[in-house]
Amino acid sequence: MPDYLYRGPPDCGLLIAPLDEFTAVYHRASGITHLLTEPAPQILAIIADGALSLDALLDRLGREYDLTDGTRASLQARLEELIEAGLVERA
Repeated sequence: MPDYLYRGPPDCGLLIAPLDEFTAVYHRASGITHLLTEPAPQILAIIADGALSLDALLDRLGREYDLTDGTRASLQARLEELIEAGLVERA
């Protein structure tokens, strides 16, 4: 598998609101509101700064957040879910 870069939508593309255990994410382009749990909101926050590779994203998540699910395979799975939802793109 190529080493993709992952990025989020443009700055104004998401409206994010924490709700206890969940985070509501309104995707303006699709008009859909998604309810996310960790580490998805943290992934979106980090890639909002710019596109990152899987390994760079895993490193930043490990440094900036206390991950309980911090393996390369689990991060890849979360990214695939976010791609399917239209919240993350491969660059």
